[in-house]
Amino acid sequence: MRYLVGLIGFPLGIIFIVYRDKVKRFTGSIGFAESYFGQGGTYTFYVLLGLAISVGSLLWMFGTIQSIIGSVLGPLF
Repeated sequence: MRYLVGLIGFPLGIIFIVYRDKVKRFTGSIGFAESYFGQGGTYTFYVLLGLAISVGSLLWMFGTIQSIIGSVLGPLF
């Protein structure tokens, strides 16, 4: 299951970055992104979101997130 998440998530994040203009036209401007990042902040937000999806799915596929969560939250349980 981990490998499936990585193999689907990584290209999905890249596609999200490449087609951010079409996504922005579909969803419209995001108010908080425009206020924090300035003019064109919606595009910046979509790039950051696509990058987070890609990196997060790779980390999940290789088991890095699971080991970090286990080492940080393990002593609490």
